[in-house]
Amino acid sequence: MLRKIIEIDQELCNGCGLCAEACHEGAIGMVEGKAKLLRDDYCDGLGDCLPVCPTGAITFVEREAAAYDEEAVKRNQAAEGFHTQGETLPCGCPGSQSKTIQRKEDVATPTAHASEMKSQLRQWPVQIKLAPINAPYFNGAHLLVAADCTAFAYGDFHNRFIRNKVVLVGCPKLDAGDYSEKLTEIIKQNDIRSLTVVKMEVPCCSGMERAAVTALQQSGKFIPWQVITISTDGEILE
Repeated sequence: MLRKIIEIDQELCNGCGLCAEACHEGAIGMVEGKAKLLRDDYCDGLGDCLPVCPTGAITFVEREAAAYDEEAVKRNQAAEGFHTQGETLPCGCPGSQSKTIQRKEDVATPTAHASEMKSQLRQWPVQIKLAPINAPYFNGAHLLVAADCTAFAYGDFHNRFIRNKVVLVGCPKLDAGDYSEKLTEIIKQNDIRSLTVVKMEVPCCSGMERAAVTALQQSGKFIPWQVITISTDGEILE
């Protein structure tokens, strides 16, 4: 079939192996000191390997390739030990293990600082590039897709936007690749109840909104959605 898949320029590859570590499907391996796409059917075409390559050796191409075989990937992951407590690592880094964060209800105590804000984060990881496509916390979730600068610009970001939501963040200007394909699969394969996009007023942030809207269209689902824009001085723009 004709589909989008990665290509590795052997001349640009410096053999660091970061892409092989980032490819949780096991599609990339090191052969004679160079990264190589070992199996087309292990490559999902989402490009988690692209942002870690220091030399720009990895690009997307559209060519005839075997279809992505999710069941074969799962068997390979199990054989390679990528599963921990039933959850799949979204990349080779143990710190990116997918998990749900359980929080106790806030209880005021005499020693608590009145001005201390509590985190509303309910899951990990939060980076779009690292997030799994399937995770228990996506089922029935109200999804927040936010430009990473918004949390710094808007002071009450946790209480206003993250509370009771699953949050994914990214920067369309700095991250290589397009978020829309991964967001499409997350919406398509999970019971997402609503989508909120929070972006900055700067022009490059429009890529976040485009990716989310494209994902909604391509998923074939009709769910409530909204876009909120934050100004550079931390105000919500109507």
